[in-house]
Amino acid sequence: MKFTLSWLKDHLETSASLDDILYALTDLGLEVEEVVNPLAKLAPFTLAKVIHAEKHPDADKLRVCRVMTDEGEKQIVCGAPNAREGITVVLCKPGDYVPGIDVTLGVGKIRGVESHGMMASERELELSDEHNGIIELPSGEVGEKFADWLAKNRPALADPMIHIKITPNRPDALGVRGVARDLAARGLGTLKPLPTPVIKGGFASPVQVEISADLKAKGCPHFAGRTIRGVKNGTSPDWLQARLKAIGLRPISVLVDITNYFTFGLNRPLHVFDVAKVQGKLRIHAAKGGEEFLALDGKTYTLRAGQMAISDDQGVESLAGIMGGELSGCTPETTDVFLESAYWDPITIAATGRALKINSDARYRFERGVDPAFTLPGLDLATQMILDLCGGEASDLAEDGAPLDTTRAYQLKPARVISLVGMEIPEADQRATLTALGFTLNGDMATPPSWRPDVLGEADLVEEVARVASLSKLEGKPMPRAIAGVPRPILTPLQVRERSARRTIAALGYNECVTYSFIDQSAASLFGGGTDALRVDNPISSEMTHMRPDLLPGLLRAAARNQARGFMDMALFEVGPVFHGGEPGEQHLQATGLLIGANAPRDPHGARRPVDVFDAKADVEVVLAALGAPAKVQISRKVASWWHPGRSGVIGLGPNTMATFGEVHPKILAAMDIKGPAVAFTLLVANVPFPKVKTPTKPALVLSDLQAVDRDFAFVVDAGVEALTAVNAAAGADKALIDSVRIFDQFTGEKAEAQMGAGKKSIALTVRLQPTDKTLTDADIEAVSAKIIDKVSKATGGTLRR
Repeated sequence: MKFTLSWLKDHLETSASLDDILYALTDLGLEVEEVVNPLAKLAPFTLAKVIHAEKHPDADKLRVCRVMTDEGEKQIVCGAPNAREGITVVLCKPGDYVPGIDVTLGVGKIRGVESHGMMASERELELSDEHNGIIELPSGEVGEKFADWLAKNRPALADPMIHIKITPNRPDALGVRGVARDLAARGLGTLKPLPTPVIKGGFASPVQVEISADLKAKGCPHFAGRTIRGVKNGTSPDWLQARLKAIGLRPISVLVDITNYFTFGLNRPLHVFDVAKVQGKLRIHAAKGGEEFLALDGKTYTLRAGQMAISDDQGVESLAGIMGGELSGCTPETTDVFLESAYWDPITIAATGRALKINSDARYRFERGVDPAFTLPGLDLATQMILDLCGGEASDLAEDGAPLDTTRAYQLKPARVISLVGMEIPEADQRATLTALGFTLNGDMATPPSWRPDVLGEADLVEEVARVASLSKLEGKPMPRAIAGVPRPILTPLQVRERSARRTIAALGYNECVTYSFIDQSAASLFGGGTDALRVDNPISSEMTHMRPDLLPGLLRAAARNQARGFMDMALFEVGPVFHGGEPGEQHLQATGLLIGANAPRDPHGARRPVDVFDAKADVEVVLAALGAPAKVQISRKVASWWHPGRSGVIGLGPNTMATFGEVHPKILAAMDIKGPAVAFTLLVANVPFPKVKTPTKPALVLSDLQAVDRDFAFVVDAGVEALTAVNAAAGADKALIDSVRIFDQFTGEKAEAQMGAGKKSIALTVRLQPTDKTLTDADIEAVSAKIIDKVSKATGGTLRR
C-alpha cells in the first residue's frame, strides 16, 4: 500500500513530523517498507543569483556567469539559453552529487575557462523532464536550501511517498483513510470528516442492472451504479496526476484516474463503462464456461464455469471485481459513462483471480474484503468528483440487491484486557480507542464497524486496544517465585541424562543429526520394525510410512547422502525416541553414534586407518561413564540381526542391556547403499542404573600415596577363546587390590601355532595392583599373581606361557 504524506493529510489533521508518523505506523502493525523523500536527494543544493553573464570567448552557445552564492562569488560556465544576469537559480557545488546525470561534480575547465559547479535544470534534479534551460525561481534568498524553498512553494514536488506492508487481516488499511484512522486513534491528529454528497438524478439511467438469483446469496449481494452523461474525458489535473505518479501508477485519463484515486484513497474499487458501447442492461451472472473476454490489459481470457461476470446483450463486458473489459472501456471520445460500485464475495474473487492468473488492485482489495456499507457512499463521492472534474449530469441510481448486514457485538472486559496485555490501560482509554477506530459502544458491548471484517471476537477487541496503546510500552517484570530460595531443578533425571549423553558424544567429535521419526517399511523391517502396529495412518510421503524402531536407519540414510556427495569419512550421532509398539508409552530413548570410513585424515605418519569395532566400544564406554554406569560390566554377543555377529557386543548388567556396539552387518550396508567400513553404538539411556545414593555433588576423589605395581602375564589358550574372558577372570582374582587389567599383546597366526601348537594363541595382560594401606611385599605380589594365574587358567583352559 503506497500513499503520499499530503494524501494522508487530506484525511488526517496533524502536525506530527514524518518520522513520528513512520514510527507510529510500524508500531500500529502497518509496517513501513520504504519511504521515498524527494527532499533527501535535494538537501545539498542551495539558491544562488547570477550577477553577471557574458559570452564564452571560445564557444557561441556557452556563457560565463559570475554567481553570488553563500560562499561568495563563483565563476560558472553554463550552456543553458536562459542563463542571464539577475535570475535566481539552483546551485550545485563541487563535491555535490547530481542525481539526474549521475555525476559528482568537481572543479573543471570548459573550453579553457574554469567552472566552479553548475546551475541545474529540473531534469538534472529529477523534478521533471524539462531540460531546455536552468531553473529560474521567482523568489528565494542566496544561500537558502532549495529543499526548504520547494517545501514552501511547490509542496507537490516535495511530497514523501510512504510504502507500508498490510497483513491479510487488515483490508481497511488498503485505503489512505483507513491508515489515517489508525493514526488518529494513536493520537497523532484528528480524522477529518468525510461528508457524503447528495446526488440528485436528473434522468433515469439508460443502463439498468440485474443480479442473477443464484449470486445474490453468495457472490454479489449488492450492485449499484448511475449514468453520467455529457462528460469530458480529458487529462487529469496536476494534483491528481502527481498523486498517482508518486505511488507508481500511470495517469491514463481523468475518468480512469478517478477510479484509481478512490481505490487507493478510500479502498473503494470502481469501474466506468462507456454507455455508447453497452447494449441493454448489465447482468451479473455466473459464467457457463467457455466465454471469451478481452480485458483492459490487452489479454483474452476464457472463463470457467461458475466465475462471475458482468455481461450485456453482446457478451461479457467485465470480469466482476477483478478487471474491466476493453470493449466497453472509456476513451477520450467518451461522453456518457456508467459508474459502477459493487460488493463482491472475497472467496469467489480470490478463486477466479487465481484460476485466471490475473492480479489487479481491485482483486487485491475485494478478495480481502472491502466495506460493504460504503458501496453507495463511495458511488456518490466518485460521482461528485466526476461532475467536478469532467462536468456532465448524473442519472438516478440503478441498483440491485442490498448491503450486507455485518452487525455483530462482543463484550468488552476492561479487566481482562489489562490482564492479557500486561499494561494498565484505564477503561476510559480502552473505550476511547475503540470509538476512535469506528466501534460503537453500548454498555459493555462493542459493535465493530462494517469496514473491519477481521474483528470476530473478544480477543480481537483486546488486540485493537493493545495495538493502539503500543506494546512497545510493555515493561519487563520478573514473575514472583512460587517457592522462596534456590529454584528446584526443573529437568527430570532422564532429561539430565539425555543432555549429558548428547554433550559427551558431541565432545567425542561426532556431528549431531536430527532425522525424521518416520521411515519407509523396507528400512524399518531391516531393524526389527515395519509391523502394522507402527504404521502411520496418514503418512506425509511413501518414504515415511512407519515409526522408526531404531536411530541407525536415519543415520545411515544421512551417511549415504553424504557419501553420494563425496564425503566418505563421517562421525554422526542422534539422541531421540524410537518405537517398539503403537500404544502410548511403547517408546524408549536412544543415543546412537555412527562411524564410517577412516579414523583420521591422511597424514605423512601413516596414522590413518579404517574404523573398527574397538573405536565404537571405546566411545560407548566413555558415554556410559559420563552417565554414571558401573565400571565393571558384562559383554555378551547376543546382538540383533543388523549387527555383525562376530564383531559386535552387548554391554549389560545381567539381563539389563545398556548398550550395543560393533560393526553394522554387511547386508544392512548393502541395502542402505553405504560404502564401509561402518561401526556404531546404540545406548539405551534409561537402562543405565541410577546411583543408589543421590547426592548433589560428585563423590570425593580417592587417591593413594602408595606405589602401584604392574605385572605382566602371557597365557597360551585355544584360538577361539575370547580375550575378554581372560580380562574378566584376572580382574576377579582380587577385587580389592587389582585396579585394572589391560591387554597389551595378542600373538596369533602360523608363527604362533608353530611355537605353541596347532589351534593355539597367546594373550598378554598387564595387571595393575594398587595397595591402599601398606606397600606391597614380594610375598604379597606373588600371592596375587598365583590367584591371577589360577583364575585365568580355569576360565580359559589355558596355561601360563613360559
